[in-house]
Amino acid sequence: MKVLLVEDDTETASHVAGGLREHGHVVDHVATGQDGLQLAIANAHDILIIDRMLPGFDGLVIVNAVRSAGLRAPILLLTTMGGIDDRVEGLESGADDYLVKPFSFAELLARTNALARRPINNVETILRVADLEMDLVKRTVTRGARRILLQPREFQLLEYLMRNAGRIVTRTMLLEHAWDFHFDPRTNIVETHVSRLRGKVDRDFNAELIHTVRGSGYSLRAPD
Repeated sequence: MKVLLVEDDTETASHVAGGLREHGHVVDHVATGQDGLQLAIANAHDILIIDRMLPGFDGLVIVNAVRSAGLRAPILLLTTMGGIDDRVEGLESGADDYLVKPFSFAELLARTNALARRPINNVETILRVADLEMDLVKRTVTRGARRILLQPREFQLLEYLMRNAGRIVTRTMLLEHAWDFHFDPRTNIVETHVSRLRGKVDRDFNAELIHTVRGSGYSLRAPD
């Protein structure tokens, strides 16, 4: 893999970059937010490993900019901030996984390998359900003639629902797909995001597409 490592701690950077290179990967390493963002946008990488706290600006700035630019390479965030709110914020910004310092290199390698195995380029680039259309290349969503603006996490949730159109998608399935993280079972993060998504996709339209299946989860389906 070609890996971009954005980490300002020299000891951590040396440990991670050295280990990845020993396993045959090519590593580009920079230590500031500005350099990280420039390299992430300018060069193609198979995976991005980004420290949360960086000189210049927060690593989440890089994550948001990368996703806004339409780049879909997996992102692993490294951080000392292990609180649930911090982890949720990082994952909601568009990161795919979150590793709290201190960590073992074996765990980091396992997570990067798992992220790299996820399919990124799909043959199907346009998803359609009724009058709802998602362009996976342009990262746009329209319903009828109206453009629907979505946050990265909302886009990810809608993509999953559209790929499973007509099926029941459970709350756990959405958690594992969109966040790849096991949250406290009491969290209402899925309900909150689906509610916002429904407001954007179904509000002011005659027919609802996103339905709650009581006791089971959600289903996106065309009107009967």
